[in-house]
Amino acid sequence: MTTPPAVLAPIVRGLHHVAIVVESIAKSRGAYEQALGLASSPIEHVADQKVNVLVLYAGTQRIELVEPASPDSPVTNFLAKRGGGLHHLAWKVDDVAAAIARLEALNVRLIDRAPRPGAHHTRIAFVHPSATGGVLMELVEEPRDHPPAR
Repeated sequence: MTTPPAVLAPIVRGLHHVAIVVESIAKSRGAYEQALGLASSPIEHVADQKVNVLVLYAGTQRIELVEPASPDSPVTNFLAKRGGGLHHLAWKVDDVAAAIARLEALNVRLIDRAPRPGAHHTRIAFVHPSATGGVLMELVEEPRDHPPAR
């Protein structure tokens, strides 16, 4: 069972997804869909983050393949520095704004101080890796007016 870092435990409801950065979704998806037999949803462009995202499903678990959609995407910098691979873990929260407020009150270092739009109509915020043992963490609030993507 995957458990969140202690600082996130009071607000986290479970693992939302694991994000993997790839240079090209088109070149990478076969290993997940054909070789592993994972189902996928359509590719979504997330303008705010300048990325394209393919959600893959292993039962109820989600894996997101994330590719840069422009040269100035933060994911472009990640690929240049580290190459493809694990980018972040994302955690389900009931209310991302309340989660941000709680973490700010505890002086947890955040990347986002306000929710922003994520893939599939979610609201998200990122926690700085320095606060979570070196792993970038995302907080994800599912939309109340849309069913979760599948």
